[in-house]
Amino acid sequence: MRGGAAAIGRPGLADVYEARRRIAGTAVRTPMVPSPFMTRRTGHDFLLKLETTQPIGAFKLRGAANAILRLPPDTRGVVCCSTGNHGRGVAYAAAARGLRAVVCMSALVSKAKVEGIKALGAEVQIVGRSQDDAQVESSRLCRDEGLVEIPPFDDFHVIVGQATIALEMLEDRPDLTCLLVPLSGGGLAAGIALAAKAIKPDIRLIGISMDRGAAMDASIRAGRPVEVEEVASLADSLGGGIGLENRLSFALCRDLLDEVVLVTENEIYRAMQVLYFEDRMVAEGAGVVGLAAVLFGKVTLPSGPVGTVITGRNTDMAQFTNVISGRDVTLDGVTVKGVPYAA
Repeated sequence: MRGGAAAIGRPGLADVYEARRRIAGTAVRTPMVPSPFMTRRTGHDFLLKLETTQPIGAFKLRGAANAILRLPPDTRGVVCCSTGNHGRGVAYAAAARGLRAVVCMSALVSKAKVEGIKALGAEVQIVGRSQDDAQVESSRLCRDEGLVEIPPFDDFHVIVGQATIALEMLEDRPDLTCLLVPLSGGGLAAGIALAAKAIKPDIRLIGISMDRGAAMDASIRAGRPVEVEEVASLADSLGGGIGLENRLSFALCRDLLDEVVLVTENEIYRAMQVLYFEDRMVAEGAGVVGLAAVLFGKVTLPSGPVGTVITGRNTDMAQFTNVISGRDVTLDGVTVKGVPYAA
């Protein structure tokens, strides 16, 4: 049973407000703080939405909690595929409901993320070397063991859960003119875009991904969901396909994002250093792609305040230490050349 199978139409703003009521007490309202360094670089207020302060250290708790908290009392358990943070969200929300949780992951997922999910009480199945391989196992467990599948992004209730981020950002700063949103399968970007555009139609929405294996970008360019090769990345949370049978997130991203831009591994590396040394924050590579896009001139910002979502802090700390120390990082045989930080 797929978690959102009953929801056919597109979500709307009323669904987002309902999601906020449902997840209150499980996910928290996160702070949005200014980055003085990025404000100086851009000439506009530059604001960081700190989803790193969620109980699981990532935004994914919002969507997972919204999907799980609406399940009936006789639910046997839940299953999902994940590159890390969605699995944490499912594990945390399932534990709060007293439900069994199984998280299917590929061999590309870091050991730190696997252990983090196990620590929250979920079972972990390592399958293949891609998110698509993990999805096959998740679907099998759903079919054979009667578990409810909680999709990582292409799900009505997951999308509106993530959309609650936009409510908070625009309540805190109604004058925001542009949102820079990390883009993978599109649950976050679709949710933020649908809520932000409903509240403020002229706001600019820019989706940002890495330039290797960016499935949503490739799909939007092709005009339909397409497969891409999943490769190791500093922004590993952005890896994986969007599903050839994608029902919601592809169309929402295609229709509501004003632009999609890609950043390199070296640019992500540099942005991780900037956030650490200038704002004293630890974040995953996926969480800093908005900064990377600005730092390296990949986007032209409108006048007025800009916000980006720092999506998670659940990074491999050994790898993170190499980045902030300016050492080389090897990703599945590909080396990202280290550079010591200098403002």
